[in-house]
Parts: sequence; structure tokens; C-alpha cells
Amino acid sequence: MIITSGVHKAYSDEVTIGPVDLEIPGPGITALVGPNGAGKSTLLTIMGRLLGADAGTTTVGGYDVTRTPGKTLAKVVSVLRQENHFVTRLTVRQLVGLGRFPHCGGRLTAEDHRVVDDALHFFGLEPLQGRFLDELSGGQRQRAYVAMVLAQETPHVLLDEPLNNLDMRHAVSMMQHLRRAADELERTIVLVVHDINFAARYADTIVVMKDGRVVETGPPAQILRDELLSGVFETPVRCIEGPDGPLAVYF
Repeated sequence: MIITSGVHKAYSDEVTIGPVDLEIPGPGITALVGPNGAGKSTLLTIMGRLLGADAGTTTVGGYDVTRTPGKTLAKVVSVLRQENHFVTRLTVRQLVGLGRFPHCGGRLTAEDHRVVDDALHFFGLEPLQGRFLDELSGGQRQRAYVAMVLAQETPHVLLDEPLNNLDMRHAVSMMQHLRRAADELERTIVLVVHDINFAARYADTIVVMKDGRVVETGPPAQILRDELLSGVFETPVRCIEGPDGPLAVYF
């Protein structure tokens, strides 16, 4: 479980996040949704200790992220930021192997190689493992990044816009892989996503944010309501019942 209590971050008098009081259960998928500037990515990076809060506490799996040693926290939570700056001459296998650093310090053991093999297989990357990152499509590269995070084998996984720059086919494939990771590997996955329908289809819990605060939290059936989404996104939204659950239609 991830718990934030009174978390607050101020960038200026006009731009603030919080206070945020939130409990994210697990295993499963929790999607952070909301308009641009709602504070989704900021909250996610605070959870992963990539950004410090001005006030409040955040615990991940019972560990206070501000007080837990980095080596310990790296075995509890893994984070993938929206923008990644890895050397493009890394191969896919080398990239995924970086996820094992908290466990082996860069000297991969037979067990580490087995975990890398499993991550490559899970995301269907075995045929690509010898390719360099700059030889991959955007969708292939994104799968490799997420495979690296899963190879870290943390019970909690934070992903900032994992669908960024993916076309519909690759976005669906990514969400299917994440759903499998939550179900089969029992991971608690928190992700920032812009498309409310991807959240509705694949997430167990949706956290709606606006202006740095949590507006409402609940399962998709509770969140997909005309008045709630129309108010949050400031555009007309109609929610309908699709073949696999509720969907939002923009007009």
C-alpha cells in the first residue's frame, strides 16, 4: 500500500500541490487522471522520492520514503519517469539489466540473468534483446523501459505516462502487459495516464486530480460520471456503458 498524508508542494504562490491524503491499495493498477497541470506527475515523483515534498509524509509498503535508505527503498519501489535519458548504444538486454542494479550492484549473477530473461519474455522482447535502443520504434523502446522497471522486482511500480507517444495498438499492448504484471506478478502499479478510457478499461482504482488536489477516488464505475468528468476536464463528457464497462465520450 502507498499512503500520502498531508503531502504538499509549492512551486509558487499560484502553483501548489496538495494537501494530498491518499491510500493506494495493492496489488493492482491505480491510474492518476486529470487535466494538464493537475499535479499527477508531481505526486507520482514525490511517491518515488524523486522530488521532495514541502510538508506531509509518504509511505510505500510501510517505508517512509524520506527516511528510508536508498538501497532499501530501491527494493520496495521502482520509478519510470516520463522522459528517459539512457545512452542509445545500450542494447535492450543491457537496459533491462540495469533494473537489477539494486540487487547486484552492476555485477549480474545467474539469478539476475534469469530475471532479465523473464522480463524480456514477459514483454515479448526476446527477438529484440540484441538491438540498440536507437534502432527501436517508440513502442518497442517503451516496452524495454517498462521491462527494466519490472526487472527491478519491486512490489510497487510507478510509471509516469507509460503510454506517451504510443499509437493505439502499442498503447493497448502496453496496458495489457501492465494488467498481466499486476495480476500474475502481484505488483502494485501506479500510473499517470491521459486517456480516461484506458484507465476505465484496465485500472482497478482511478484517482481524479485537478488544481493540485484529489477530487475523487474510486473504481471506474464510480468515477465515470458525466458531471464529474465534465467538471474536471472542463469539456462536455458523456459516460456510456461499453461491452467491458463504462466509457467516456467527448463531444
